[in-house]
Amino acid sequence: MIIHSPGKLREHYHQLGPGDAFVGQLSFFPGEEFKVVDLMHRGVKFYPSLLSTFLSRSKVLQAEVLSRFMLPDTFVAYRSLDLCRHQAVYAGHGSVISKRERKHLGIGIGRWSSLEELQRLDSLGALPFPLVIQPFLEEARDFRVVIIDDHAEAYERSNPYNYRKNLAQCGTASPVQMTPELTELCRRIMQRGDFPYALLDILQSPEGELYLSEISLMGGLSGSLIGHEGFLKRKKIMQQDFCRRFEKQ
Repeated sequence: MIIHSPGKLREHYHQLGPGDAFVGQLSFFPGEEFKVVDLMHRGVKFYPSLLSTFLSRSKVLQAEVLSRFMLPDTFVAYRSLDLCRHQAVYAGHGSVISKRERKHLGIGIGRWSSLEELQRLDSLGALPFPLVIQPFLEEARDFRVVIIDDHAEAYERSNPYNYRKNLAQCGTASPVQMTPELTELCRRIMQRGDFPYALLDILQSPEGELYLSEISLMGGLSGSLIGHEGFLKRKKIMQQDFCRRFEKQ
């Protein structure tokens, strides 16, 4: 059996096992995510992979699994003590960025003059843990990279009014060349996270170093050449190809 909707997955949950698969975008009720561990243990296959699905949903998991591709000293603060333990490391960083879990479109991003300022706010009980904490990269360029099937493109997001570069935050987009360095980094990130396709946000330092900001299976494509419909069309073709290969096993 190949299931294509979360509703059908719930309906057939107790009957699924080896030889069955779920293809498409998973959605969960609060606390329901743990059921897929049981399904995976029972031999059910998922496309896209469960790892890429959970990475796409969680900034915290990205910071834990993909930290070696991110800015140095990126960490996850699960509690107040984690902020305290990183004070010495962040003393020389200046401004820091905090990212809230499950927030999108730049809404959950905050910029602080120092980690100490964030810790003072925490002393008032005002921080929504967990938080991803990163140094703020001054004068960074922000690229969104779209990779799906044989299509790869990148565009730069700019915003003269705000440190948030999201197009939803009044940013603008302009196409940029996919350099070999940018392509290689994105492919390595996708391989580590088991992404069959991805949208990646990449930061470039003034010295030309590249760092992962975030990765997702789906997101805004208004600045891309492929567009939303073109992306969905290629995704459907990839899903159909997986189903054909799965049925032949």
